[in-house]
Amino acid sequence: MAYTSKISPAAQLVHEDEFMRMIRPGKKKIDKQLGKLPRGQESPFGDFPADYTRPGDSKKMSLSLKLSGTTTVMTPRATQSARGAERTSKTPRSAEGTGMFSQTASPRSFAQTTPRCPPTAGAFKRRNIEPSEFRRFYDRNDLPIQIQHTGTQNRIAWKVDAEKLDYHHYLPIFFDGIREMEDPYRFFAVQGVYDLLERGGSKILPVVPQLIIPIKKALNTREREVMVTTLKIIQSLVLSAEMVGEALVPYYRQILPVFNIFKSSTKNTFDKMDYGQRKRQDLGALIDETLELLETHGGEDAFINIKYMIPTYESCVAS
Repeated sequence: MAYTSKISPAAQLVHEDEFMRMIRPGKKKIDKQLGKLPRGQESPFGDFPADYTRPGDSKKMSLSLKLSGTTTVMTPRATQSARGAERTSKTPRSAEGTGMFSQTASPRSFAQTTPRCPPTAGAFKRRNIEPSEFRRFYDRNDLPIQIQHTGTQNRIAWKVDAEKLDYHHYLPIFFDGIREMEDPYRFFAVQGVYDLLERGGSKILPVVPQLIIPIKKALNTREREVMVTTLKIIQSLVLSAEMVGEALVPYYRQILPVFNIFKSSTKNTFDKMDYGQRKRQDLGALIDETLELLETHGGEDAFINIKYMIPTYESCVAS
């Protein structure tokens, strides 16, 4: 197999991770403490027993409490001030009566009278990412893959020819792993999906209904990195074989609601130049490209179904 110099999408994600570690070091570690990302195994042989005392548990607990904001440090002076506040709040002057100073407002009543802002809907908020089935199968060594280290990027060395694999079993597992954000799970899942789509041919079309739930879970994470990866994979899925675009039309109601939310999330650079255009990480532009591909390869009913879910979409096919 002749290797090309083009960086694969999975290797590009690894490179981006290295760059982001310089800008925001420790971000993924904090996300794990907050429950945004799934935690890995505690050892190469699995997790420790429940009654095992792990080193550094107290530090991890204090860090998680500080990140979540559910703890307050109480000092003796703070406790005395709190008691003093209780005494001052229970003065006869603050009680209801008939004197001149009898109707002074307490802090509690003032807080109740102040208007509160409505809560945010959280449509663009990141969701917690649950462990995927791909992670479980990989940890059990049930996948016929291993990593192949090369000069500029890593690749997957398949232990079995991809053409001989059971696509009904393996392709949904690899699609379920595209929502992972930690290597080696993410690299194997993303690169494995591209390899299977490239060599699948006629085996892909019967498996399309099993791919909808993994795609929906990946989009519902609302994590921009995962969504960009998922949109690129959807484009490759539509172009991988004939009739795949038409087979996706009945499932637009599961896929397109997230498209409608993030359709306007286009980077506005004003008069500046975006030198990262080659990476194709603009979410709004990717959604427009994906919708155009779905309409072009989706047949006669594609546009009306897209228009039903995304009212602001305009047809790219000339009438």
